[in-house]
Amino acid sequence: MTRRLRRRAARDGPAAHPHPHPHPLDWTALPDDATLHLFARLGYRDRAALAATCRAWRALAASPCLWAALHLRRLDPAAAATLAPRCAPHLRSLRLAGRAAAEAAPFLRAAGLRSLRLSGCRDLTDAALAVLAARHGGLAELHIGPDPLDRISSDALRSVALCCPRLRCLRLSGLREVTADALADLARHCPLLHDLAFIDCLVLDEPALAGLTSLRFLSVAGCQNIKWATASASWAQLPSLTALDVSRTDVSPGAVSRLISHSTTLRLICALNCASLEEEEAHSPAAFANSRGKLVLTINRTISKYIAADAAPLCPDTAVKDTVVFDECRSSSGKRNGVSQLITWLEWILSQSLLRIPESNPHGMNQFWLDQGAALLLTLLKSSQEDVQERAATTLATFAVIDDENTNVDPARSEAVMLEGGIPMLLDLARCSRESLQSEAAKAIANLSVNPKVAKAVADQGGIAILTNMAKSVNRLVAEEAAGGLWNLSVGEEHKVAIAAAGGVKALVDLIFRWPAGTGVLERAAGALANLAADDKCSLEVATAGGIHALVTLARSCKVEGVLEQAARALANLAAHGDNNNNNAAVGQEPGALEALVQLTHSPSEGVRQEAAGALWNLSFDDRNRESIASAGGVQALVSLCQECLNASDGLQERAAGALWGLSVSEANSIAIGREGGVPPLIALAQSEVEDVHETAAGALWNLAFYSCNSLRIVEEGGVPVLVHLCSSSHSKMARFMAALTLAYMFDGRMDEVALVGTSSQGSSKIVKFEGARRLAFKHIEAFVLTFSDPQMFSTAASSSGAAALSQVADALFIQEAGHLRCSRAEIARFVDTLRNPSSVLRACAAFALLQFTMPAGRHAVHHAALLQKAGASRVLRWAAAAATAPIEAKIFARIVLRNLELHQAGPSS
Repeated sequence: MTRRLRRRAARDGPAAHPHPHPHPLDWTALPDDATLHLFARLGYRDRAALAATCRAWRALAASPCLWAALHLRRLDPAAAATLAPRCAPHLRSLRLAGRAAAEAAPFLRAAGLRSLRLSGCRDLTDAALAVLAARHGGLAELHIGPDPLDRISSDALRSVALCCPRLRCLRLSGLREVTADALADLARHCPLLHDLAFIDCLVLDEPALAGLTSLRFLSVAGCQNIKWATASASWAQLPSLTALDVSRTDVSPGAVSRLISHSTTLRLICALNCASLEEEEAHSPAAFANSRGKLVLTINRTISKYIAADAAPLCPDTAVKDTVVFDECRSSSGKRNGVSQLITWLEWILSQSLLRIPESNPHGMNQFWLDQGAALLLTLLKSSQEDVQERAATTLATFAVIDDENTNVDPARSEAVMLEGGIPMLLDLARCSRESLQSEAAKAIANLSVNPKVAKAVADQGGIAILTNMAKSVNRLVAEEAAGGLWNLSVGEEHKVAIAAAGGVKALVDLIFRWPAGTGVLERAAGALANLAADDKCSLEVATAGGIHALVTLARSCKVEGVLEQAARALANLAAHGDNNNNNAAVGQEPGALEALVQLTHSPSEGVRQEAAGALWNLSFDDRNRESIASAGGVQALVSLCQECLNASDGLQERAAGALWGLSVSEANSIAIGREGGVPPLIALAQSEVEDVHETAAGALWNLAFYSCNSLRIVEEGGVPVLVHLCSSSHSKMARFMAALTLAYMFDGRMDEVALVGTSSQGSSKIVKFEGARRLAFKHIEAFVLTFSDPQMFSTAASSSGAAALSQVADALFIQEAGHLRCSRAEIARFVDTLRNPSSVLRACAAFALLQFTMPAGRHAVHHAALLQKAGASRVLRWAAAAATAPIEAKIFARIVLRNLELHQAGPSS
């Protein structure tokens, strides 16, 4: 309780109480049944935490009803031995993930186990499966998948048959071969076996399956090399066969027809994504429709409507609506009619097929997903089977993704989920106590949120707070998927502040320190922080929460390219707000930050190099950072990067040139860049067709050309024709402007003595070439300036003493992007000095440049005006504005600069 609440209570008088209950609630006084119900709804970690609070709850936590089922993603022999005393007598259902967990299961000593479900067991061996079967002879259910069992042979299948005579349900994925001997052993030793699934099996003995006379449900989905004539003839003789799944196979229409005609017990055939059947239906839409009271489900039929319309064979005496057909058939009436078991099986095989279909993204499935696939997946989310729910959520996370590498989703598919009410369903599942379902639901939310419309729906329905809380989970997979959701949501500018307000920034920073070895969670957390750091307010939150230290730690110590790329991008965005906060300087002051970023420019990953160069570009705007980057070897690294990136992506080229532009502001760095060979690659980049690239390269060359040694290098490396081309042909005004300024620097007379050094014969040749280059440069500088000339407007302004005409010209001349350029005192002094140059072309160019730098709308106009005042430029400008021999453009430009200076002088007093 806060001090403020106590004061308010005191004012309210003795009758008021600061707490709604006069006595604290004693949770230990709850009835045992209520406490057990509470425990049952908690995850294992929360249950253990509560059990540790008192002796009574510790005793309740050991109740047999809480240990009848376990679902663990990780299990090792030591942990299994620790759990054994509690769960050994009571454990009936066990779900595990991974081969290591499966091999540790026998240490639980759960002799009474009835259901065992394993996933992620691709490397499971015959020996390990045989041990599992021998230790759990009472098994009634054994599920292993959906990962293929590459190392399991029919020998292990025979061991299962021999050791588990009570087996009723066996579902295995990806077996290499199922032999007749193995099937014969199942038929001989497992008389209760009624549900059999061999998913994605390579070789299957079709006739031998007919020996399993107890079978009611059979799935051969995804199996290859089936002889369908033999299979249909054999399986039609199974005396109890009720439902058959042939999805994702090459089953023929003839085989389906034979099964329909010859089987007296078959009620349902599921044949999703079977090309032959779909072609048959395309030619004959009524094919297989209500054939002898048997349902044939294909992607061309709306499954729920088809089941509801033909519900008589499934749910006799029951009227079923298509929207709730699965719920109705699972209801009490469905159970009385024996349909519940059939619908439960149908949910399972649908979840399997729908999970596998997006993996290959077969042609012609798009309309299926839009018409019924999304709705069907949402129906499966409501299943009572945990693994069906999880597969449905997994499929929702993958079926809309059309480009994994660039994280693109199909807008129509993702919006179909939203329109069917899927977002609140997924958010509810994300808050459930089952961590495996939480992570899959969060993954679906994350992927669907790539669509801005879905992202808005997620945010509007409280998804940001839910994902932020999930990011605090002690389960790495849950936290990882939640971070992925925040990453995708943070792309939208409208969601950034909401994420920060919900505590998302702190949660993401904490993830980096909590899971230093978790590659997936680190990349997602760093990516989300990078997006948030692009916002001015959120960037401060990131810094305050310790984000700079966390991100620099990743940049220094992590070896994973995806993590490094996002960490560098985050640091680049943090450093991009130099005018609004001190994050730029703070990043530079973080120990090891600049050195790490310089090292990342050598990364084999282009994405990492690009983001590191971008970060160094932004950081170079701070004077101290600029020199520290150079001291850390930044000049050599960035010159090398420029040389290597000539055939790389546009983004890398722009950032590499930009980083050199930023470093070249100082004299020492500029000369070092020239000396290290930076001029040739910058000239090459200035020839790029991409505006952002050649504009940035022109900026870097402009800075370098301030020094005569670099100007000479530009001439010698063939830079004049390139700059001339930019000056006259680029669609970017800024590129043309900076190319013109570069040429003006090069030929304003300061390079002459350096350029003409040599013997008399060499000097004569150099003079000819040099003068030719000067004339070419002057011609195109003049042409550039004249592109901004409007004779009528200029004439009106020249003859008018009023400010309005001059303001109109100034607004028309202003290059908006030039307002972001910041010149040093030496640069401003050089432009003022150029106003006295004998060349009228250079005088006009200098006046035009000063006009751009002093326009009131420019970010650094006040700074430039102050430098001009200190340099005594007003007198030179008045002379330029009144010079009789000067072109009208130079006069108008000079007058506008004088007007700008007056406006800046008047600003503070007004």
